[in-house]
Amino acid sequence: MNPTELILKNFEKVSSVPRGTKYEAGIRNWLIAWAAEHNCTSKTDAAGNLVIYVPASAGYEDRPALILQGHMDMVWQKTNESTHDFEHDPIQLIREGDWIRANGTTLGADNGIGIALMMSIVEDESVKHPPLELLLTVEEEQGLGGADNLDPSLLSGKTLINIDSETEGVFTVGCAGGGSVNITLPVTWEMQKHDEVVFELKVSGLQGGHSGEDINKFRTNANKLLARLLDEIQRNVPIRLSTLKGGTARNAIPRDAEAVFVCPNDKAEFCKEVFSALQATVQSELAKTEAGLVLSLNEINSKSVRTISQSETQAAIHLLTALPHGVSSMSADMPAFVETSNNIGVMELKEDGLSIVSNHRSSVFSRLEEITRRVETVAWLAGAKTERTKMFPPWQPNMESPLLKQCVETYRSVIEEDPKVELTHGGLECGIISDRCGGLDTISMGPTIKDLHSPDERLYVPSLAKTWNFLKTLLAVNFLSPKSSG
Repeated sequence: MNPTELILKNFEKVSSVPRGTKYEAGIRNWLIAWAAEHNCTSKTDAAGNLVIYVPASAGYEDRPALILQGHMDMVWQKTNESTHDFEHDPIQLIREGDWIRANGTTLGADNGIGIALMMSIVEDESVKHPPLELLLTVEEEQGLGGADNLDPSLLSGKTLINIDSETEGVFTVGCAGGGSVNITLPVTWEMQKHDEVVFELKVSGLQGGHSGEDINKFRTNANKLLARLLDEIQRNVPIRLSTLKGGTARNAIPRDAEAVFVCPNDKAEFCKEVFSALQATVQSELAKTEAGLVLSLNEINSKSVRTISQSETQAAIHLLTALPHGVSSMSADMPAFVETSNNIGVMELKEDGLSIVSNHRSSVFSRLEEITRRVETVAWLAGAKTERTKMFPPWQPNMESPLLKQCVETYRSVIEEDPKVELTHGGLECGIISDRCGGLDTISMGPTIKDLHSPDERLYVPSLAKTWNFLKTLLAVNFLSPKSSG
């Protein structure tokens, strides 16, 4: 079996096991069993992280261990039409020429393909390597919780290759820090009045994407667009919200959002007119960038919906309208890269209030604090409560890294091209793991994946061969410092 097909076979196996964030137990147990079948031992820590210990190839036993690292969880996103049950159903892979996608859901190549690559290295006896420690973390997609709680005693290696980047031919040497603010705007509930009509307002068909890698593409946020539509309506017609919901993950740009609201019967036609006028404007604005956008306003035949008050409705809409979203600043050191951003990832009107999650990123920790305070201030002005998640610092690059030097040299010799060395606005575990382990020489790489964290996610198959050939050659090179004899 050629390497690409071996990798894809293993990726299909990984994709058959549900593995959303906080649902990693199934894939972890599956990998433990797989390790035992291939004469590898394994250990887990209290956080649920897994390390698989792979014996060295013959003649490589005297080398120090090398850590290969990825994460077990994936982002669960699907189209409105999909009936996929992420907790039970396997991801359905579809190959279209040089690309692989999923059937109406995220593909999970982030980071299932990294796991598949590690498995293939173990299974292919032609790959010569030092002792390997395969570190597979949990909760990467929600706050890097696994890395932050890693037990460093599980690892002996001092060099780590993270296989969780998304562009073949790029070595990532630094990433943004991040954190989130959970916002709650208190509400009270009342019943629909007899002289009111119920409307359902929907935003759907947006591109969405990864809140780090795709934030510089200025894709429309469904939560923010819905707020814009609601704001225009409530400026002309008195309305009260019954439901408000959008987005499914803090680190994914929302594709869809919806609201249910009531307005007086005698204002119903005017409400439709206001929506139609803004609908035409928005569709015109986004015709080239969001070709799949669908905006709809439909009456619902109901006489018994619960609503919040008109003043609370206004407060909720004003809060969503005022909250920043997107790129806040570009890097002064590397002008082509985003320095600071935030994503209004999830919102939902719940029993105790409107819940909003704003996810923040920055390569400068002081700017991360600044964007966090800005969001908190807007929330406080609206009368909302806020709660921060733990913020993790940026992974600072080491341009003198021996690992980086060896990777660049090996890539040039194998691929006969110069690789790129970059920072990413996405979140990676490298810096956190390095800090937990007392300092590691670390780099991130991987095959090409597009539109992560969305149902449009797809894997570029030809990039697998390049990634494999590079890794196979690198692992055989004696670039690690020899084991201490002491």
